[in-house]
Amino acid sequence: MDLALLRTFVTVHRAGSFTRAAALLGLSQPAVTSQIRTLERQLGRPLFLRQARGVTPTTIGEELAHRAAPHLDALVEIAESGVDDGSSLRTLHLAGPPEFTAERALPALTELTGDDGQGFALRASFGTAEEALDGLACGHHDLAISTARPRGTLLTATPLCDEEHVLVASPRWAERIGSDTLRLKGAQALENLPVVEVHESLPFVSRYWASVFDSRPAATGTVVVPDLRAVLSCAIAGAGLAVLPRYLCAPALDHGTVVTLLDPAVPPLRTYFLVMRAGTLAMPHIARAHEWLQQAATAWG
Repeated sequence: MDLALLRTFVTVHRAGSFTRAAALLGLSQPAVTSQIRTLERQLGRPLFLRQARGVTPTTIGEELAHRAAPHLDALVEIAESGVDDGSSLRTLHLAGPPEFTAERALPALTELTGDDGQGFALRASFGTAEEALDGLACGHHDLAISTARPRGTLLTATPLCDEEHVLVASPRWAERIGSDTLRLKGAQALENLPVVEVHESLPFVSRYWASVFDSRPAATGTVVVPDLRAVLSCAIAGAGLAVLPRYLCAPALDHGTVVTLLDPAVPPLRTYFLVMRAGTLAMPHIARAHEWLQQAATAWG
């Protein structure tokens, strides 16, 4: 059996689509379709069921993928380790949310860009969780940091770390609201106050309100800017209250330029996942970056 046909088959199985598999393999969709049909003729069994959106494996397809995929991944690992002699610099393409990637992931990974014989070049792109996962699935990135866990078998996710969300405002606003009033009235004490957010839908404030107050916020965004670092700057300037990751606003809290309005017994958390395409840990530069980020995350709290 032709190993190239098996590689195409495993890629289609993981991608769930001939189109997406073609992009990952650098082939045309007709070429991928032709290879799958050739393999099906050789086996005398259908491997996929064609649907309106993508394909699903038959029971024979599932069995073949279960048996073939680990061996193909092992062959890729052997090939990669055999050619990776340190003479050429590999490039790692990373995607993730701008603030977390800039403040945490990139400082950790830049330690691996040296000329120690195991280093790599680094390219980063910022975007939403959906954009990062779509780009990863299409082969544009090697690793993605996402707050959404992907579905299917093409992408595999490892929990990286949790971030705590805190409700903050400038000292002026905190004094105006009053801690006693907030404890007594809860969300009612915050109604109609100006809010700084990253989107009109108030994603951070809404999650906080649902978790802490079991309600929805009554306010609308006074300042909306698509970067949490800008949200922090606006909150420091007194534009209104904001919900921010603690790691991002910790220096401002230490300096007193913003203060925490509430300390719930169970603070809202959001999980980050480190995501890659199945089988790509066989590539040494991806494996090293994956391991390094997991190690760095243990110190992030």
